[in-house]
Amino acid sequence: MNYILFDGPVRNALLPFTFTRPVADIRIGILTIREKWEKHLGYTTTTLTEEYLMDKYPMVEMEENIMINASFLPTEDMVEMIEGLNENQALFSGDDVVAFYTKDTQENVDFDTYDIIEYSADCIRVENPWDIFQKNDAAIREDFELLTNGRTSEPIPGSVNVIGHENIFIEEGAKLQFVTLNASTGPIYIGKDTEIMENSVIRGPFALCEGAQVKLATKVYGATTVGPHSRIGGEVNNSVLFGYSNKGHDGFLGNSVLGEWCNLGADTNNSNLKNNYDEVKLWSYETGRFAKTGTQFCGLMMGDHSKCGINTMFNTGTVVGVSANIFGSGFPRNFVPSFSWGGASGFTTYITKKAFETARIVMSRRSVEFTEEDAAILEHVFEETKKWRKDE
Repeated sequence: MNYILFDGPVRNALLPFTFTRPVADIRIGILTIREKWEKHLGYTTTTLTEEYLMDKYPMVEMEENIMINASFLPTEDMVEMIEGLNENQALFSGDDVVAFYTKDTQENVDFDTYDIIEYSADCIRVENPWDIFQKNDAAIREDFELLTNGRTSEPIPGSVNVIGHENIFIEEGAKLQFVTLNASTGPIYIGKDTEIMENSVIRGPFALCEGAQVKLATKVYGATTVGPHSRIGGEVNNSVLFGYSNKGHDGFLGNSVLGEWCNLGADTNNSNLKNNYDEVKLWSYETGRFAKTGTQFCGLMMGDHSKCGINTMFNTGTVVGVSANIFGSGFPRNFVPSFSWGGASGFTTYITKKAFETARIVMSRRSVEFTEEDAAILEHVFEETKKWRKDE
């Protein structure tokens, strides 16, 4: 069977992260949503997403296909029901389609003609940017079980101060000495070829993905995920870094999500709680205004390739788009459009030529090529986000 992950109606709600990737490639827990589905299904998946993303994330359609809504995280029961779908059958959770069977000869899909199967069990669904950190605790626990079941961890070094050793899993090549790991509050996963430097203190749930690094004397509260080849330092609380992003110095990051290729300058801090303890509002790309999140804690949402200088201060519920460069004293506004250059005193447009030069340098340092597909995606984002930029 051929499995295709589709963005579904939540794609725009998950901006800025879905400007540069399909919903399936959002990281929550230890793995991306795509990686979770592929491990459960035992098959490689492709993607149905926005047209401008499809050169990098192509769709492969075969005679028989099962389309899966990528906003749903898989469970064993859900996967079993999806694998059992036949022609003209669809799996729904309430009013939302989870998956459906289709043939390449079908021009339209009309669910009124389908046999609807109801999925009524609990599951995790990513519908809003803040879901990524709010639901990260449950997602780490599920991924930890998926990745470690039936396997044996590398030994925990003798110098490590450990609580709850049975909830700690260390992959080959990981380096850690003279650190404290408290897994009594949730599992701790330490990926391949990672490093946790001395005097760091980590409370689970926590995931350190392949090639990532925790700098000296870092303090980490769960549920936090440090994506592949990312670095953290200072104090981090309930945050997710997708991959190749750095918060390498002192400063606080809390209840936040960073995309890929982001960098926070030394002593950058974000607020995750309003002074009046009120509900946080977050910029909505769908409505073009600030929307209620229903949560009291919400920090920084930063899209791919965005960066900030030293001592940057972010207000509660700040949304930064793609390829923004923020610097200077004072608090920048709590919505920074993509390709903005500046800070609290005002912004100008960060032209693509300069942004691409930086991206090439940054990515080459990690032996990753900035491709023509990457440039085309960012060019599209630049044009799509013009309406929110205004040179000051």
